[in-house]
Amino acid sequence: MTFIYFNKSPKSIAKNFRVQFLKFLYPSFIFICTGAIISCSNKTKDQSIQIRPNILLIVADDLGYADLGCFGGLVETPNIDQLASRGIRFSRFHTSPLCAPTRSMLLSGNDNHIAGMGLMGYRSNTVGYEGRLTNRIATVPEVLKLAGYHTYMAGKWHLGTDSISNPAKKGFERSFVNLLGAGNHYDDQGLFSDFPKTPYTEDGKPAHWNNGDYSTDFFTDKLIEYIDSNQNDNKPFFAFAAYTSPHWPLQVDEKYWKKYEGKFDAGYEALKKANLETLKKAGIVPEDAVLPPNSSRVKPWDSLSEDQKMMERRKMELYAGMVDNLDFNIGRLVEHLKSIGAFENTLIVVLSDNGAAAEDFYYHDYFSPFLKEHFNDDYAHMGEPNSFISYGPQWAEAGSAPFKYFKGVTTEGGINTPMIMAGPGVALQNKIEDCLVTVMDLAPTFYDLAKTSYPDSINGKGIYPLKGISLVPLVSGSSKDVHGPDYVFGLEHSNMSMIRKGSWKITNLSRPFVEDSFKLYNLKQDLAEIHDQKKLHPEKYKELIEEWKTFKKDMLIQIPLLHDEEF
Repeated sequence: MTFIYFNKSPKSIAKNFRVQFLKFLYPSFIFICTGAIISCSNKTKDQSIQIRPNILLIVADDLGYADLGCFGGLVETPNIDQLASRGIRFSRFHTSPLCAPTRSMLLSGNDNHIAGMGLMGYRSNTVGYEGRLTNRIATVPEVLKLAGYHTYMAGKWHLGTDSISNPAKKGFERSFVNLLGAGNHYDDQGLFSDFPKTPYTEDGKPAHWNNGDYSTDFFTDKLIEYIDSNQNDNKPFFAFAAYTSPHWPLQVDEKYWKKYEGKFDAGYEALKKANLETLKKAGIVPEDAVLPPNSSRVKPWDSLSEDQKMMERRKMELYAGMVDNLDFNIGRLVEHLKSIGAFENTLIVVLSDNGAAAEDFYYHDYFSPFLKEHFNDDYAHMGEPNSFISYGPQWAEAGSAPFKYFKGVTTEGGINTPMIMAGPGVALQNKIEDCLVTVMDLAPTFYDLAKTSYPDSINGKGIYPLKGISLVPLVSGSSKDVHGPDYVFGLEHSNMSMIRKGSWKITNLSRPFVEDSFKLYNLKQDLAEIHDQKKLHPEKYKELIEEWKTFKKDMLIQIPLLHDEEF
């Protein structure tokens, strides 16, 4: 999910920008409410430390739940599918509904408010809403670096633009990043008026983007460069491939999208139905799963003109091409690890940061003027560097099947995303795991495999304990679950909220927030969140409301979020 961070005072520009963003993101709900490379002959200097795995963390940006081949999708993803065949596909992996909060949770093992990312795109002095990673947590690269790991990153940062928030100050030994939430995939042309040129840094210093380099290809080149720089010193590495694909603008070389011409001619409603069936066939969702109704933002396919259908088809072909290229570059990483003898000792995790993307800033009153000055949406140029195309709620809902809605909201369509894990410590192969797992569980998993522990303090300052739980017992086959029946998982962003306990979930999409507007669902019977059980199970509803109140207090959540501001 895209948004930007401001070094300016919130009073100067953040208020208007944030309000415009929230108006844009939620319009319909106002109304419908992986170790250095070590061979058998090499030993670590510290004989008390056993060989530890490298960790390669790969994050796709706005990838839909149903898109990958190993999840039944129509896009060709042979490299990701091969990883899945030698590891585990997680069908109930949960993130936050938006990019920056997810990344804060991923790198901290904690809630986004504790990490400092309570509201994406907003900076303040309010605890929980600083708009950057705070000293209340220690990051994965900080902890692993202290444990003797090299730490590398290439791609999207989105966790603060000031110097103290840079990856170089958050534990990454080497990094090349886009500081914002998105950028042109071929050059440094900015997407937002406050950043007319996309800011890149390498190792904390301003960096130049060579126009013509494609984002996913270039970030892969950089990560390989970093991995190779220390491969002979017998230290393990943590490498974070934070790709900006398949995030808008939809841009990719023709050779990747041409193969998908004609595959989506039946339209987004047909794809949504087809995705449900292929998900069932792949064993990802139960046979009795059903589709939720389309949101009010989705126009019936049959109501479109032929020119509109032509544009819509090309949108999805471009999106598929970006996922195809993403898979190609994941394959490059895998092949490189094999070529240097590191593959067998590298844990690889592939995931999406949130649900499929529904927004289209090109046609939004606030964002449109700048975008239309520098880009176009002409059919003849779709996918090129000067084109700004998003695929909108219609295709996002198809990619979110069988869940309701898409990124930005706390329904399952916004937060239940694909994840694959393979490599050292993962004893199970070609398995589908359907127990509840959250993005906060990855940090403790990495520490477990690295044979280190989360500290009580960092740089002399006390920090919050981890909220996540290691997945090692689950992926090693020694446990059948991660979280017990009384575990409470909560999320909140922009007052879009949810609480999950067992198979029961309450979700609130009310604008403005009204506590009585929570709805109760039993996800074991109703993945699509269609049937509100609040009146049928009042005691369960009351129980989860009390859990929400506790969560709100403990996580420093502000309600009402915007105080006297309305949108």
